[in-house]
Amino acid sequence: MKQNIFLIGTIALAMTVASCSNDNKTVEPQDTMPEGTADVTINETDANFADYRTNWCSYAAAVSSRLKTDAETLYKAWNEGLDGEEAYQTTFKECKAPYTSPNSCIEQIVDGCIDISNEVGESKIGDPRDKWENKKYTEAVYAVESWYSYHSIQDYANNIRSIQNAFNCTYKGVQGSHSIAKYLQAHGQSDLASQVNAAITTTINSIEGMAAPFRSHIGNPSVVTAMEACNTLKNVLKTLKSRVEGFEGETELKAIVADYVDVVVLPTYKDLKDANTALHVAVQALAANPTNVTFEQAAATWMAARQPWEMSEGFLFGPVDELGLDPNMDSWPLDQDAIKNVLASGDFTGLDWSGDFDEENESIAEAQSIRGFHTLEFLLFKNGQPRRIDN
Repeated sequence: MKQNIFLIGTIALAMTVASCSNDNKTVEPQDTMPEGTADVTINETDANFADYRTNWCSYAAAVSSRLKTDAETLYKAWNEGLDGEEAYQTTFKECKAPYTSPNSCIEQIVDGCIDISNEVGESKIGDPRDKWENKKYTEAVYAVESWYSYHSIQDYANNIRSIQNAFNCTYKGVQGSHSIAKYLQAHGQSDLASQVNAAITTTINSIEGMAAPFRSHIGNPSVVTAMEACNTLKNVLKTLKSRVEGFEGETELKAIVADYVDVVVLPTYKDLKDANTALHVAVQALAANPTNVTFEQAAATWMAARQPWEMSEGFLFGPVDELGLDPNMDSWPLDQDAIKNVLASGDFTGLDWSGDFDEENESIAEAQSIRGFHTLEFLLFKNGQPRRIDN
């Protein structure tokens, strides 16, 4: 997830949220925080398919087309290179600049794992929880990523699985011959390998044990348990990073890096490419024949396309970062008013930007806030269910 800092303040003003108990009585701000199982009713200035029927599916198709292109670009950048440039897999495997040794490549792998464990615990889960504890209920709910589809918990758990895959060199039942975990086990550090894997398992279980959907249970104690597990995992990974500089055996370390690319990174990105191709096909079918059934099919395909993306967030370095593909595909939050302006106008040119990526460029950020997975999520889902042609 790439958080769009330019739009957070503006978007929060566009929505009003009433926090309600299970019997739908309003929960007013009070000295004690509402129970986490309290329902949350969102009274948003929403867009309905029936009101924007002419442009709705064309917009969805435009977004899915760009997702497909971005996924293809990402896979190609790693697998064969772009515009005559060297494939990033070659750069990484051969430890070329900015890398200086196999150790530095492994440090990058571990850094990616630390970053996503921190992001899940402190941002994706922690930020909504902090706002909730401070009685900022409106802001808390809107800060929850993937709340249109109620897919937050699955996303966060898959983020941690990206760490599991990177550490053990595994993906979809395939295991590499070399991994960081195996290195530790072979060099008298089995205890650390066990600690990392135990922390990963605990974190996945704690996230999946959160009361669902997360946007309706931000105050639940299970949220704190998940945050604490993420923090423990982050600290264990920091211990791991402190050991990497002392790893020895260039041939063995290069084999770890190569297997990581071949078993984890490339297959994940290929699945992302293929899933987004299928997603575009489903959205095109929706555009050709908007029905409740084609909405359901497109929504299910969106769910499938999310999985490889979330399982890639443990390695948000290289082309996905340098080319701005992370925010292209996964900016959050959205500029909901800008999305409705696009729906009203049918002008999709604002989805595109050109030139070198600069994360401080506000015009680029504005373009990225009206495209990507979450814009498509908004167009395909409402209140955790596929949209219907009458709403």
